[in-house]
Amino acid sequence: MELGGLVRALRAEGPRDGEQPPPRAVPPAEQILLQLGPLIAEGAAPKAGVVRDLGALVEAAECQWLFGGLSPATLGELVAALNGHAAPPKQEQDAADPPGKDSAYAAAAERAAEVGSVFLHLLAKLEAAKTQESLGVPVVGPILSRVMGPIYIFAATHIVERPWTNARSQSVAQELLALLVQAAGCGSVAEFLRGKDEDEEGRFAAVMGLLKQELTKDTWKCNPATKHVFSWTLPHVTRPWLSHYLERVLPPSLLISDDYQEENKILGVRCLHHIILNVPAADLCQFNRAQVVYHALYNHLYSREAPLIQAVLLCLLDLLPILERAQRQQNQGRPTTPCDEVLQLVLTHMEAEHRLALRRVYARTLPAFVQRLGILIVRHLKRLEQVILGYLEVCDGPEEEARLGILETLQCTIEHAWPRMPCRLPVLLKALLKMMWDVHTDHGSTPELVKAALLQGATECLILLDRCSEGQVKVSWDPALLQLIPCPSEATARCLQKPTGFLSPSVLKASISTHLNTGS
Repeated sequence: MELGGLVRALRAEGPRDGEQPPPRAVPPAEQILLQLGPLIAEGAAPKAGVVRDLGALVEAAECQWLFGGLSPATLGELVAALNGHAAPPKQEQDAADPPGKDSAYAAAAERAAEVGSVFLHLLAKLEAAKTQESLGVPVVGPILSRVMGPIYIFAATHIVERPWTNARSQSVAQELLALLVQAAGCGSVAEFLRGKDEDEEGRFAAVMGLLKQELTKDTWKCNPATKHVFSWTLPHVTRPWLSHYLERVLPPSLLISDDYQEENKILGVRCLHHIILNVPAADLCQFNRAQVVYHALYNHLYSREAPLIQAVLLCLLDLLPILERAQRQQNQGRPTTPCDEVLQLVLTHMEAEHRLALRRVYARTLPAFVQRLGILIVRHLKRLEQVILGYLEVCDGPEEEARLGILETLQCTIEHAWPRMPCRLPVLLKALLKMMWDVHTDHGSTPELVKAALLQGATECLILLDRCSEGQVKVSWDPALLQLIPCPSEATARCLQKPTGFLSPSVLKASISTHLNTGS
């Protein structure tokens, strides 16, 4: 019997013109689905409209006919075949984009919308079957367990805007995921994946079992959606559940981060960061896992791409305490720590860096490293001083992110290494005053709020320098330094007055003008 005729038979409709009337006995659902599986299987060329007719068949069928006597394995194979039919086009590992990629992706989006419609009808029937006395949970439960994994992967593949999705396929995927979570009796995607409590096993293990064969070194790039499904799913599983799956999620995260493409590196580093935040330190240190992650991240510091450097530095800041705690517990006294190694390399790169995007990333994260080292920052003072002086001197655009970050770094450094500041007072004082003058004379696009933040940051640095040097800032306030600001505004003068405490704004301006007029 043709699929269209079977649909009409289930709907109790008569045959169309030219068609033979359907036999009185409708074939069992298992027989029909077994025939459809190979036809829809990945790699085959299904007849036009087969998927659409299958959706109509599921919608029209009675629950008893559809699920009564149906093997969960049969329906699972059909769902897997449909999932493969809707998947994005396969591509060779590390191969260039094939010709006609856009049209192939557009066709995949249309197939996904049709397959998603079939899945929606199927889940609706399963929900209805739960309430029927002849079926109920004993029949529906095993079927749901078999189909939830593939349906979830389908939804995760198409729920976010990708080259292989369109508005229709995304809408179907969102509706399907919501219905899937409801069918599982859960309140959210996270609960669906991890379980309602720590003792209940969720569906994350089943999902990772399906993804495992596609997340190997030789296959993970063949399906362009696999890495996105993994990286979209992973953040939903948090502490304390994630530690149970560490062996499953850490290798693919390292694999993706070790790619040559920046997009994949960032994706992998973000997955590693989530693992570091949500797995206990003891589990990370077991079998030297933390060291493996550290070396993988450290190698990325040689990159020249700002988004990647930012992701790596943020990840390292959360990993370093775990490594150092493990070293202390093992009584491994070392002259330098991993934090020292990272900061030394970062400062080396900062000294020679000329790209504004990278300078901003480095400057934003530098205060955290100073806070992390505390008094031990004295090991790096010589190089850190050169970086601070160089970054204070250069304007980096309207938002002045680099200068603001460096001012915060200087404040942290003074707070932690204040005994070493008096000998550096003349150099730092000169750099701060020069920067304040640059800010005052800047008539470009820098917003007034940003200028005020720079002046405030510099003022706080001067206050800290004055306190840790026992008032030496006042002694160092000589005509040579005052000449750096020939005509300060009232606001700048107030900032300069704040740490010194002995010159009013008007006296300060008069003093500077006098030095200019006399050629001092």
